[in-house]
Amino acid sequence: MGDLQRLLKPRTIAVIGGGTWCANVIRECRKIGFDGEVWPVHPTRDEIGGLSAYSSVEALPSPPDASFIGVNREATIEVVRSLRRAGAGGAICFASGYREAEAETGDGGQMQASLLEAADDMRFLGPNCYGLLNLLDGAALWPDQHGARRTGRGVAVITQSSNMALSMTMQTRGLPLAYVVAGGNQAQTDQAEIGSMLLEDERVTALGLHVEGIGDVRRFETMANTARSLGKPIVALKVGASEQAQAATVSHTASLAGSATGARALLARLGIGQAESLPVFLEALKLLHVTGPLASNRIASMSCSGGEASLVADTALSTGLEFPPLSELQREDLAKVLGHKVALANPLDYHTYIWRDGRALTACFMAMMQEDLGLGMVILDMPHPDRCDRTEWDRVLEAVETTRKATGVPMAIVSTLPENMPEDVSDRLVANDVAPLAGIPEALAAIDIAAQLGRPGTEAPPLLVPGPGGPSRLIAEAEAKAALAAHGLDVPKGASAASPEEAVAAAGEIGFPLVLKGEGRAHKTEVGAIALDLRDPAALGDEVRRMKADGYLVEEMVTGTVAELLVGVIADPAHGFVLTLGAGGTMTEILEDVTSLLLPVTEDDVRVALDRLRIAPVLSGYRGAPAADCAGIASAVLAVQDYVAANAGTVLEVEVNPLIATSTRAVAADALIRLRDGR
Repeated sequence: MGDLQRLLKPRTIAVIGGGTWCANVIRECRKIGFDGEVWPVHPTRDEIGGLSAYSSVEALPSPPDASFIGVNREATIEVVRSLRRAGAGGAICFASGYREAEAETGDGGQMQASLLEAADDMRFLGPNCYGLLNLLDGAALWPDQHGARRTGRGVAVITQSSNMALSMTMQTRGLPLAYVVAGGNQAQTDQAEIGSMLLEDERVTALGLHVEGIGDVRRFETMANTARSLGKPIVALKVGASEQAQAATVSHTASLAGSATGARALLARLGIGQAESLPVFLEALKLLHVTGPLASNRIASMSCSGGEASLVADTALSTGLEFPPLSELQREDLAKVLGHKVALANPLDYHTYIWRDGRALTACFMAMMQEDLGLGMVILDMPHPDRCDRTEWDRVLEAVETTRKATGVPMAIVSTLPENMPEDVSDRLVANDVAPLAGIPEALAAIDIAAQLGRPGTEAPPLLVPGPGGPSRLIAEAEAKAALAAHGLDVPKGASAASPEEAVAAAGEIGFPLVLKGEGRAHKTEVGAIALDLRDPAALGDEVRRMKADGYLVEEMVTGTVAELLVGVIADPAHGFVLTLGAGGTMTEILEDVTSLLLPVTEDDVRVALDRLRIAPVLSGYRGAPAADCAGIASAVLAVQDYVAANAGTVLEVEVNPLIATSTRAVAADALIRLRDGR
């Protein structure tokens, strides 16, 4: 496959087609200051956009580094073939009507396949995409207006949506954009490959991804490892659900884990920050551009209003951020500046005593920055420039800039309202290594992401990747337990029985109390196919006759329960094997107290995941009750993982629910396995 560099950093650009979109590309190349050659191509026109046109690709002076193809979808395929034969570097395929329109056109999939065949090893973006902006070198293969500015250093953004890319160029938040790339259908070149290339540019400080779907998990792993090795953070706007990853809901696991869960787990595993909205996405990228990942989640907040201090503290409750109490040294230094009428706390309301005093403001901010903090934030909403005098507000800006330079602690100015952070102020702060953050909720969410990305991490082992999907078959409980037990899972002593007589005989071998189950039934409680705590043959016989099942499973009754857990694995084709761990039993869906990871995991990963659950205090021994055998729980999870790893090509789903955790063991009271049916 050809090198992406020629397409991303072109010196010659061909614009193929005669419509308005193509004329716009020529206009945008002029506006951005592209200093290479731009060659319009049209079979009948002599001039396009004020430039002399060439009649064909073959008539060009030399093979272009990059081409914008602005013709219909059928003609696009032939143009791509001509460019490839000529030795061109790459192309933007603007036309739509390919795979994204397959349901409407009926042949979109074949059209896209023909496009790939025509391109062969020549690189292209799209189809169905706007293209790219290189704001570092000044190249605009872009058929519309945009609001981005040239820069010498900034963040790269890749999106599957051209309109979202366009909208992001119009932001006035002071975020320096180095590259904006719209991938469209990603028929040949996906986000991960583009991202890896852009990260290698030393002028790129961070990478932002708007992701609708992940095509190649291995390439995503490679991109994340590249970012980690270069010390450059990645932030993703949350991935949506994928139809490909939906599983039949025969289990509790399937109802709780789907593609969206798999995407979150994948991004977390790869050390990629996750934003829940476009504003948070942009604010996080801006903060990371200025400060990089934060050293800790401990922050200080300062404002001249008690209302703002309370708003910050309340809003931060939904994040993982901490406001550490003030030290004695901080209190002493603050008291020297603020006197004894101000209640000293973090967040700090420094009142308006020092509002106009630049030296006092600086002393106050420096006193707060003495501790080992990840970041210090000062709340400030700028006034209307055409109605107010900014002089007093500028003193706050100067004090923060001085504090940042003197202490080395990352600093941010945060406006309570997004619109109260003008672009010229943002530009000034970014130039002085202070992060301008717009809106308190967005700012705190962005700071939380930067703090998470600053935690020490290591390269995760390669993911377990599922085999193909397709028709499936469900393994009966007894067989499923036997298969999992062979990999170390603790299961109850039990036996299968075809008749009431065999059930009673099995009970004599196992001993009372017992559990009786009707085999071959999912969600046994809901359909009355389970009876617990049977203490004599008569009770067992009554339940066997009531169930009227085709077969029975007779098992020991596990006693001394501390908690019931769910351990489930779903094969998610887009992301890997998703492990769901949480509160189990009959209340699984109601409680929804679960966490998800991607396989493989370690014992430490399992213990950290257990600590994140709301039932963690129960597992630790709540109010003097016995604690669960957490080592046994981890062993059970690893046993399920071993089974999945050994059968990765065929397993679609494994669920243990409940895993009964006692103080001495973790026992699989129920289990199911769904395999790809190869018949």
